[in-house]
Amino acid sequence: MNLRSRRLAWYRWASIDGFGVATLRRLEAVFGSLEAAWRTPLAVLQQRGRLNKTQVQALTAALATPPPLPPRRWLAPTDPAFPAPLQQLDRPPLQLFWQGKGSTWAYLNRRQAVAVVGSRTASDHALAWAERLGRHLAEVGWPVVSGLAAGVDAAVHRGCLAGHGRPVGVLGTHLQRAYPQDNRSLQQQVGTAGLLFSEQPPGEPVRRGHFAARNRLLVSLVQALVVVECPRRSGALIAARLARETGAPLWVVPADAGRSSAEGSNQLLQQGAAVLLRGDDLSSVLGTGPLLARQKDPVTDRQAVPTSGMARLLLEQLGQPRTLEELQEQVGAEDQGLLLTQLFQLQLDGAVRSLPGLRWVRIR
Repeated sequence: MNLRSRRLAWYRWASIDGFGVATLRRLEAVFGSLEAAWRTPLAVLQQRGRLNKTQVQALTAALATPPPLPPRRWLAPTDPAFPAPLQQLDRPPLQLFWQGKGSTWAYLNRRQAVAVVGSRTASDHALAWAERLGRHLAEVGWPVVSGLAAGVDAAVHRGCLAGHGRPVGVLGTHLQRAYPQDNRSLQQQVGTAGLLFSEQPPGEPVRRGHFAARNRLLVSLVQALVVVECPRRSGALIAARLARETGAPLWVVPADAGRSSAEGSNQLLQQGAAVLLRGDDLSSVLGTGPLLARQKDPVTDRQAVPTSGMARLLLEQLGQPRTLEELQEQVGAEDQGLLLTQLFQLQLDGAVRSLPGLRWVRIR
């Protein structure tokens, strides 16, 4: 089964309510592939696939509708570009929807980024500190990851944008929803200058649990976590706990001991988190980030494409839109899966873009 067919099958199953990664992996193991599982009689599928009543009802409804097609900017765990750290989670995401600079995935895959989180109702001091830190990290070449919530998250991303850096927003809503609404403009800027991604499909209702769940994604993709002021009940504390469990360095900005909005972060300091007094303290330990090295290289994101013979052949053919079948014939590729993998990599490197109908074209 080639990669293209496997992607389509994964998206079809992932679009059915009640089917998570564990179920899909089980169906693959039992039936050989998700495509084969789809062709299996429902009674056999229910018994051998160990589907519950709710799953059977949802599957019955899905069988009666045309199969959905994945959006252009969508990643499945079966994709080569899907970040390896996410595969290792106890609850890996079923799928990822994204927009922005696809080359950012390479940094996240290597955990070459820094996350900054904190209170939604932070003090003016904390907001100013977060903005300065975001700018500093941008200037020393580190992608800056946060949750695009109100307060500290928004401030650190504003700072990153001001420093002409690479912000990464991990959303607890689907990509078309800004939460809070006041962050809509900021979210659009992050999606242009950096990367936005979410495991929530389009139209998914806003649920409180989604915001807590995104912390596992955020922490797993970074080299270090910074907490800038948070109360005792805060998603930032969930992120801090996950950082400790994964061994990621945890830094905390000390705050006024009399502020309730800082009780959680100050408690982290009591528990042994590293004290962050200046942005320079962080960069002196981590060094310069991957973006700074790239800025010194005259090759731009758009030009930074693989130098393999297959990549060059594809770019020569993609002066106009081509389908996968046309490209396979023109470059003489026998394996569609390998060809599609190369196209994904070229897309993430900013050299080509995908069009409706599984077509690609070179970005001039």
